[in-house]
Amino acid sequence: MSPGGTERGYDAEGVAELLSECPLLRERAAARGVVLSGDPESLTLLDQLPPLWLEDPEELPALATDAGLYLGTVIVRSLPGARWAPGEDGGPEVALPSGRRLDVERLGREWAENGTPELSRMYAEAAEG
Repeated sequence: MSPGGTERGYDAEGVAELLSECPLLRERAAARGVVLSGDPESLTLLDQLPPLWLEDPEELPALATDAGLYLGTVIVRSLPGARWAPGEDGGPEVALPSGRRLDVERLGREWAENGTPELSRMYAEAAEG
């Protein structure tokens, strides 16, 4: 870790800001009355949305990515010591204090395509370490 909180030139604050945007997910959630406030409770609300995005195969990948990034954002903001880190492929992962790393994009894809595991459950598992 170098001064300024960067890892291999990784701008953690800039990345956190960028990854928290999730514009498509926020738009789809808002259209159904769900405000994504960045807290764990909002994950439960997302889990309850009907998966209408499955009807649009062109939208599904972007929404899945947004769901994973939003999950990561909630984890990083809510769990002490959790942080964004670059994955082996350069994509964003969440590093937990236990040393465990979460490929949130993959988790978001699984949720968007299958509805399982639920985002709220993934958060609970991350909170356990």
